[in-house]
Amino acid sequence: MAVQVSGAWLNSPVATGDILNQRRNRAPFTALAAAAPPHAQPPPPTIQIVGGRSPDWYGNGSLHSSNPFEDCQEEFDWTDLEADLYHWTKTLRPVQWYPGHIAKTEKELKEQLKLMDVVIEVRDVRIPMSTSHPQMDSWLGNRNRILVLNREDMISTADRNDWAAYYARQGTKAVFSNGQLGMGALKLGRLAKSLAADVNIRRRAKGLLPRPVRAGIVGYPNVGKSSLINRLLKRRMCPAAPRPGVTRELKWIRFGKDLELLDSPGIIPMRISDQSAAIKLAMCDDIGERSYNVADVAAILVQMLSRLPSVGDKVICGRYKIETDLRCGKTFVRKLAVHLFNGDSHQAAFRILSDFRKGKFGWVALEKPP
Repeated sequence: MAVQVSGAWLNSPVATGDILNQRRNRAPFTALAAAAPPHAQPPPPTIQIVGGRSPDWYGNGSLHSSNPFEDCQEEFDWTDLEADLYHWTKTLRPVQWYPGHIAKTEKELKEQLKLMDVVIEVRDVRIPMSTSHPQMDSWLGNRNRILVLNREDMISTADRNDWAAYYARQGTKAVFSNGQLGMGALKLGRLAKSLAADVNIRRRAKGLLPRPVRAGIVGYPNVGKSSLINRLLKRRMCPAAPRPGVTRELKWIRFGKDLELLDSPGIIPMRISDQSAAIKLAMCDDIGERSYNVADVAAILVQMLSRLPSVGDKVICGRYKIETDLRCGKTFVRKLAVHLFNGDSHQAAFRILSDFRKGKFGWVALEKPP
């Protein structure tokens, strides 16, 4: 089993246990831990998970304690949240999604990669690590690569700067873009041509005529690949819609005289071993809806957002004009269903996910750089 802790991939239960066991001398985790009153001793620096205990997020615990992050937001630790998310997902049915066209696409894409001068990998800027295909590095080898972090309008400026600094330290050429509005598209086109300029230099040295640079655009479903191409071309050449699985076949498209682009369907591992990443894919609508339980994903999203200092209880409760405890996501979804949807929990959960995807809770990243 693999788990991503604050952006780092752990590929075995042993590795996961090592990370969690480092915290065994600290206060045990509970999703319903009470914050200390102002006159009491300060709380531990962070709330940790120890052992194999799974938080009771199905509403079986006490809901009388206050939000543990109301008085210690400055001590918020993303590593702890990732560890909590790992345990929250252990009780759920595994999220797996691998439509038949993806297997065919993967085989064809590997063949087309041999023809590419540069590969443009598109990721969802809210979850750059979770939208990174684990086999992409082995497929590309030493081929030139440009990393596009799409939907930059859906995270804060501070989060954007954090990711920009991280990839700069890695020496990775990263472009932030908004496929819907076209921001970053022209910069991407210029960068692709400049990276592959040596192709025609070598061709001229061999007495061959220059040819257009071939750039392949790859990435997970619904991260904005086709929208980005349409913005580059300034016309709708590729089918695009805000749901995964719209593009079904590979398609070469000429961009002027100097650049050819390959639009490809979203590719995803046949089996997603990291269920924390899978839940984030579901939250961001980067995986087919039939692969997960909407109510479960919405419940975990509520718990995550309530823990983030930039969102918290006030933003979520204020959005729906409802006063209730947010540490138990299932309880919140049920109460929202009664409050607004005549008891329909599916509709309530779908509204929560839809509001998050539309930025109704603010510009929120679900991952931080390692």
